[in-house]
Amino acid sequence: MGLYAIPAGEWNGQHVPGIGEWIMHRARIPIAEYEPLARQFNPVKFDADAWAALARRAGQRYLVITAKHHDGFCMFDSKQTDYNIVDATPFGRDPLRELSQACQRHGVRLCFYYSQTQDWHHPNGDGNDWDFPDAASRDFDSYVDAYVKPQIGELLRNYGPVGLIWFDTPKRMTREQSQSLVDLVHQIQPDCLVNGRIGNGLGDYAETGDNLIPSRELQADWETPATINDTWGFKRNDHNWKTPTDLIRKLVDIASKGGNYLLNVGPTAEGVIPQPSIDRLHAMGDWLEVNGESVYGTRPGPLQGLDWCRTTARGEVTYLHVFDWPAGGSLEIPLDMRVYTPWSEAERGRSARLVRDGTPLSTRDNVIDGPTPAPDPIDTVIALT
Repeated sequence: MGLYAIPAGEWNGQHVPGIGEWIMHRARIPIAEYEPLARQFNPVKFDADAWAALARRAGQRYLVITAKHHDGFCMFDSKQTDYNIVDATPFGRDPLRELSQACQRHGVRLCFYYSQTQDWHHPNGDGNDWDFPDAASRDFDSYVDAYVKPQIGELLRNYGPVGLIWFDTPKRMTREQSQSLVDLVHQIQPDCLVNGRIGNGLGDYAETGDNLIPSRELQADWETPATINDTWGFKRNDHNWKTPTDLIRKLVDIASKGGNYLLNVGPTAEGVIPQPSIDRLHAMGDWLEVNGESVYGTRPGPLQGLDWCRTTARGEVTYLHVFDWPAGGSLEIPLDMRVYTPWSEAERGRSARLVRDGTPLSTRDNVIDGPTPAPDPIDTVIALT
């Protein structure tokens, strides 16, 4: 949610290609024309409790809200600038404070997105070469020290426990600047994470590119940030919604390789999460309500690189996620999986069950005999103990 949701992909009656929150940059809109959007910004339908409840209903364990995007507008009550939602808009409230309270009520960890390098509104920020063409005159060091760091301090001191500061597009950040922000976050809130886009190979975990899932397990903690349609900020003409099947299988694919799935929704300028996003989050929550033990707290499973299935594991249990259920209901387990979970007459302690309802499944050699048709057309999960 931000000022970019007002034009929603159009400027002066023209469609602007690209993702919605980049409209100021893509259309090279002068600050003098973009800044007045704040006087129109009034997300009166924003409901922090509904947002936090939706996150919980979707099975989310954490929620990342944009505190400041590249356009420089602050979605919180910052004392460093009047260009914020409390001082510059008719809304006059701090949605991040309301969301902090709601997330605590619903047991969802609140996290903040903050653009630490690009700021198209600040004269010393990076990225705006149409209002500030003389790059040499910018004092980026001052921007980081006298603006970014105080705002990070506000976010970490004024909104209760914060799970993560999600930085983005490090670009010209030096290693020393990246490290100083990591240290600042950990100094104020030691349990708060910093993502990999702080730059220079730093941060508490790695970040893939947008909507990118690695082809194999990574030997690190990592996360995929992704969209439900094609854009992050609301864009009124973007109706290319991913299906629930696609989203759930992407979640499982990521979990099977040891990652987290950070899935975006782009609220309207009124503060409404689009219904297609809600429907898909509900579908994911419904699936996780039944199959969550095969995702939460798991590690990558022993079987990797096959199209028809994925595996996750916890303790001595391996979860087989079957995307393409065989017509006859009999699953033949590849030998490399069989080495990990051998079944034989001598090993009667081994068992298989459907996660959705606990139905035991019979096993013979490297074959699991299941029902027909598929118990779950999206992803049938079998627990192998």
